[in-house]
Amino acid sequence: MKHLLVAAAVTAGVWLATPAWADPFFFSTGGPDGLLGALSQPADSANLETETADDFILTDTTSIAQATITGLIPSGTSLANISNVEIEVYHRFPEDSDVGRTSGPPMFTTAQVPTRFNSPSDVEIDDATRDGGLGTLESTTSLLNPRFSVANTVVKDINRQTLGEGPATGEEVEITIAFTPPILLPADHYFFRPEVEVDGGEFLYLSAPKPIVAPGTPFTGDLQAWIRNSDLAPDWLRIGTDIIGGTPAPTFNMAFSLSGETVPRAGTPGRANCHGKSVSALAHQFGGLDAAASALGFSSVEALQEAFDAFCEQ
Repeated sequence: MKHLLVAAAVTAGVWLATPAWADPFFFSTGGPDGLLGALSQPADSANLETETADDFILTDTTSIAQATITGLIPSGTSLANISNVEIEVYHRFPEDSDVGRTSGPPMFTTAQVPTRFNSPSDVEIDDATRDGGLGTLESTTSLLNPRFSVANTVVKDINRQTLGEGPATGEEVEITIAFTPPILLPADHYFFRPEVEVDGGEFLYLSAPKPIVAPGTPFTGDLQAWIRNSDLAPDWLRIGTDIIGGTPAPTFNMAFSLSGETVPRAGTPGRANCHGKSVSALAHQFGGLDAAASALGFSSVEALQEAFDAFCEQ
């Protein structure tokens, strides 16, 4: 595979002297709105593993180098107690999912949930998972507000029409994440799912305005946030429509941002010419593979090549 990439780079040699240009990507749902905190953390002695996910759209092949998430931790908790962060990315159902266990279109009902339409898929995209414990992301935490309140929470009762579990107050924190290596994804509609481990406490992922407002970045097709625990998996429930309920039921975004660089001329995953076209695109856009690796946040050309190997095999 490396020989193919090198050959493609040589073929693209006529572009190597072309001035590079940046094609940055940035997405944000905006800051917390104080309406909801939803548990999103690995299993511990008090809770099942619980995952909260919200969606975003990529219109071009994108290398995502950084993210931020905003959440609530118990009052008096040291920031040092945030011991790990894990990020997963999901396709939108029915991709990566067992449709046969549902009722089929249009609702895709299961024995556990009223619909899987527009939910995250059953399982995550393996190549897009990043975990601080495995050295594939680095994170730093900042205290934004020592006393921040939300009007409602979803923590343990991941069931239909519970109305939520009431208000909560704690410390508002922002976690800044650098992916090592960056996450490389083709254009598509995805869900972003962070889990945060807090020693001796819980991480409540904070909601953001829906619809997205400035300084967030609105997009057409914005879906509401979903949640599940290990008892509910592989299914998901809509936090607003299914769990909190009401007439009308609320809908939520979650507070996160993503940033990186797009590679608009990259090849199409699964096609025979994906590698060659992608390397030619990188050479043309950045002036060479060394410059591309640096600009996209990869540690080396080899790491960049490995990322595009996996990208093209999707």
